[in-house]
Amino acid sequence: MGQVILARVDERLIHGQVMVTLSQKAGVNSLFVVDDVVAKDKFMRELYKSAGGRTGQKTIVITQDKAKHYWDEYEFKDYNNILITKKVSVIYDLVKHGVPMKELNIGGIARKDPQKDIFVTKSVYLNKDDAMKLKDLNENYGVENIYFQATPSAPKSSLKDVLKQFGL
Repeated sequence: MGQVILARVDERLIHGQVMVTLSQKAGVNSLFVVDDVVAKDKFMRELYKSAGGRTGQKTIVITQDKAKHYWDEYEFKDYNNILITKKVSVIYDLVKHGVPMKELNIGGIARKDPQKDIFVTKSVYLNKDDAMKLKDLNENYGVENIYFQATPSAPKSSLKDVLKQFGL
């Protein structure tokens, strides 16, 4: 049985030294990029596989539904992975579906709605709906360690500190 060693939300998905450094985390042997748009575009899928290959890890690019199916049918085989998505909602859906994970890093989310998105850390804008989802994952679904950190060398912000900005 495989497992999610680290989940990460970053709109850039695989990029530069961040993924090279993170992919060296103990036990990691693969990267799972879960994004419907990228997985359905052959050129983009191959581009991300190539980028992931530079980390030395096998890179699998799949849709959200395929990730659920792959967990249900095979429990990710022997892939101890870093699971990367662009959105908190995708992680939330996967965990609610039954994909277990203990550690979630929020790395980079751009502002989409100036009326709802709050600048919570150097590289993350978050809306209250996503903040509530993260709180729920932490309190009810066993995602014990949720933190905000753009790069491994940047300071970490805790979920607790970010939730305070939403009055939660």
